Amino acid sequence: MAIEALLSLKIEGSPAVGRDRFRLLEAVARAGSISAGAKAVGLTYKAAWDALDAMANLFGQPLLTTRAGGRAGGGATLTPTGVRVIEAFHRLEAELARVVRAVEPGLAGTGITPLNLVSGLLMRTSARNALRGTITSVTSDTIASDIAVAVSDSTTIHALVTNASVRELGLCAGRQAVLLIKAPFVVIAPGDMPPRVSVSNCIRGTVKQREMSGVGAEIVLDIGGGKTLTATITAQSAKSLDLAIGKPACALFDAAHVIVAVD
Repeated sequence: MAIEALLSLKIEGSPAVGRDRFRLLEAVARAGSISAGAKAVGLTYKAAWDALDAMANLFGQPLLTTRAGGRAGGGATLTPTGVRVIEAFHRLEAELARVVRAVEPGLAGTGITPLNLVSGLLMRTSARNALRGTITSVTSDTIASDIAVAVSDSTTIHALVTNASVRELGLCAGRQAVLLIKAPFVVIAPGDMPPRVSVSNCIRGTVKQREMSGVGAEIVLDIGGGKTLTATITAQSAKSLDLAIGKPACALFDAAHVIVAVD
């Protein structure tokens, strides 16, 4: 039975971006809106937003330009980066298929399949936030290092890692990295002025999405540069803080809660 090559793009520790998310991006581009694109691939509107946000965070640039509804109606179109990303993904898929066809006969009888060789590409992570950026500084003492990573022109996030990790990962200024932050570690404060707190990261943004349940709430902040940060908080907190869509807010989290991953 022939094995089909399925490509998943990822870096260690970050969510994989596979064919399903690229099909969603293409569907949105064809339909001209996120809601219609989501319906075409069988996703809910929220699931589509989450997938598209994850792609933008991973690639480091917006893949879609969106406009709000109105007399002319809302819509979404691919950015030049979005077009290039889709084209590159299809070229990579074609090349992977060629490689699989070439190596499969040589693996006959070995107990190894092409699927074994590429299964590492399908790893996932439970971290809700995966943000790509460039390391701007590494400040070390005798035990640990503060890693500053610019995820956009206006936003820098700090991570606290051991010096052993700095050496093993080869962390240095100028190198690209992905930051992983679990949503429960992110605290949301209303307003555009950061409060005086002891946490290392206080990121300004605007509430982009708010999903409420009976007990919990998921708040997505637009932090600029096509990037988002997601926090899970109690529904009571979301209501009492008046975290409505479009309102300014700050995301607060400690540097020790940020995981650094590199290619």
